[in-house]
Amino acid sequence: MTLEQKIGQFFFPAVFINDTEENIQATEALIRNHNIGGLTFFHSRASAATNYESKQKVIFNDDSYTKLKELIVRYQKCATTPLLMSIDAEWGLAMRIEKTPQYPYAITLGALPESEIDLVYEVGKQIGLDLKAAGIQYNLAPLADINNNPDNPVIGYRSFGENKEKVALFASAYLQGMSDAGILGCLKHFPGHGNTNVDSHLGLPILNENLDQLMQNELYPFIKGIENNVDSIMIGHLAVPELNDGKNTSATLSKNIIEKLLRNQLGFEGLVISDALNMKSVSDLYETKGELEWEAFNAGNDVLCFAEHVAEGIQAILKNATPERIEASFSRIMKCKEKVGILNGNNLFPDTNSNSIDFSISSALNSKIAENCLTQIITDSIPHRIQEASTTNSLAQLSIYNDGFATKVSQSINAPIFSITSGTPIDFISEIETYETLLISLFVPKAKPLHNFEIEDETLTYLSELLQTKDCVVYVFGNPYALQVIPNLALAKEIVMVYQDFEVFQEAAAQQLIQKLACKGKLPVSIKSL
Repeated sequence: MTLEQKIGQFFFPAVFINDTEENIQATEALIRNHNIGGLTFFHSRASAATNYESKQKVIFNDDSYTKLKELIVRYQKCATTPLLMSIDAEWGLAMRIEKTPQYPYAITLGALPESEIDLVYEVGKQIGLDLKAAGIQYNLAPLADINNNPDNPVIGYRSFGENKEKVALFASAYLQGMSDAGILGCLKHFPGHGNTNVDSHLGLPILNENLDQLMQNELYPFIKGIENNVDSIMIGHLAVPELNDGKNTSATLSKNIIEKLLRNQLGFEGLVISDALNMKSVSDLYETKGELEWEAFNAGNDVLCFAEHVAEGIQAILKNATPERIEASFSRIMKCKEKVGILNGNNLFPDTNSNSIDFSISSALNSKIAENCLTQIITDSIPHRIQEASTTNSLAQLSIYNDGFATKVSQSINAPIFSITSGTPIDFISEIETYETLLISLFVPKAKPLHNFEIEDETLTYLSELLQTKDCVVYVFGNPYALQVIPNLALAKEIVMVYQDFEVFQEAAAQQLIQKLACKGKLPVSIKSL
C-alpha cells in the first residue's frame, strides 16, 4: 500500500442499516476510493445519539437484521483490504437492531454476586457469537466506566456499577467471552466517564480529579484490562484539566492523556479508537474539514470512529504526520484484522443462508441471570404478610405501565389488579383506598434519567401518598437509579430490584415472591434516598 492508502485504514465512518440506496452507494465509493479500514454500524440516522436536537422519529424495520447482513456482503465486496466491521452492542445486537437477542444491561450484570461471574462471561461469548453470525468482528464494548455519580445522564445503566474491583472483574469476563467467540473487544471511555454529569454527545464533561485520584479509581479497570491484553481502548470525549496543563481539552484530542498516560505510563500497546467524532463535544471545534480528524490522530488515536470528513482527513494526516507514526497505527490495525482472520479471507461474510435467529440460548441465559440478580433492598417479612392479606381480602396489586408481573402473581395470589397506563388519568383512587396492603410493580419507562426516567408526575405523587398510608411492597423493573425519584420510597415495607422488564425477569420475580425465595443480588450502585 501507499502511505495514503495506509492512512485510509484509520477511518471507520458510520453507516446506517436503514439508509437510502444513494447513501449506500456513497459508502461504497468511500471504500473503493479511500481504502478505509472499517465501518461502524448504526440502526438509522434518526437513532444516532446526537439526534436530540431534531428529535427525528425512529422508524423501526423488521428486516434490519437481514439488511445488515446484505450490506456487509456489499461493502466487503467493494474493499481491496478487508473491512473490520464494528458495532456498539453493549447488550447485544438488539442495541441497534430489531428482533435480535437482547442481554441484560451492564448494571443488571453488576448486581450478580461475584460467584456468578461465569454468567457475565457467557453474555460476552453469546454476544460475540451473535455478532460473528452477522458478519461483525469488533464490538465497541464493554464500559470500564465506574458509575459513581448518580446524576450521570449517559453512563448509568451501561456501567457494571460503582465498585472498581467488580467493574474491572466483570469487564474482563465479558471481554474474555467475546474473545473466545473470535470477536475483538473494547474498553471505554478512557480515562473514565462515570463521575460526570454532562452527556458528551451534547457537551464536554469535565473530570476534576488529579492523576493520583484517577489511578485510585477511574483508571483501575483500564489498568486491569491492559494487564489482560485488551484489544482496544476507546478514548472518551471528556476533559481532565489536571492531566492537560489545566486546559479543558477533550481527552480524544490530548497527547498528554493518550500518548503520555495511556501509552507511556500505563504501557498500552493495543488499538486506540476515538469516541464518535460527530459528537457535539468535539465536532463543532474545527471549521476546516479534516482538521478534527488530523487533531484526533495527532493526539494518539489509531482509529477515527464516525469520521465525517474522510477524504479531507486523509489528506490532512498525509500532509502533517510522520511516516513512522502512520506505520505504527497501521500496524496495530492490521494486527487486529489478522487476529480475527479477515486478512486470510476468514469470517468476512455473514451466514446468509438463514435469516432466522435462535432466541432460546439468550432466553435461557437471561433466565439464569434473573434468578441470581434480584436484589432485596428493604425487607419487613412482607411475603408472609402478603399471603395473609390475600386470604383476608386486604391485598391489592398496583401495576404501573405493565401488567405482566401482576398477571403472573395473580395465578397464585388472590388480589385485584389496578393498572396505571401512560398518559391516562388515575381513576381508581377511591377503590384502592379500602385495601391495607399493596403489591406495587413499577416498570420504569426509560433507562436514562432525563425527566425522571419519564415516570409521570401524577404517578410519582400518587406513589408518594400510597407509601405514606399503606403497607407497600414494591418491585421495580428498570434502572435502579430510578429509585431516587420516588418520594417517600424508604417507607416501603419491602423493595425488590428486578432491573430488566424481560419476560424471564418478570417470571423470576413472580416466583421469588410466591415461593418466598431469597434474593441473591446486590445493588451495584448507591441510592441517595435509601
